[in-house]
Amino acid sequence: MQVSFNAMREAKTYILKVLKQVHANQGISGKAMDIMNSFCLDMFERIGAKAGRLARMAKKHTISVRDIKSCKLLIPGELSKHAVSKGTRCTNI
Repeated sequence: MQVSFNAMREAKTYILKVLKQVHANQGISGKAMDIMNSFCLDMFERIGAKAGRLARMAKKHTISVRDIKSCKLLIPGELSKHAVSKGTRCTNI
């Protein structure tokens, strides 16, 4: 199955799935969804770019979990701790 470029640039379906898991009876407006989508894609690009630079500095061709964890400074405070713990839990399964 081939995914179009526009489909790769959308996180809206995943944002809605996570929202329904956390708050089943809660909705989100279109404008708020656009903001969340932009935020998620921006963070994805920042983390990917930073992890890529770290891998390049280490002369590696593959980004590792360690490279991604090193990018936690891009995410502020408590959100960073939560993101690292959830990410670690997902990679240890």
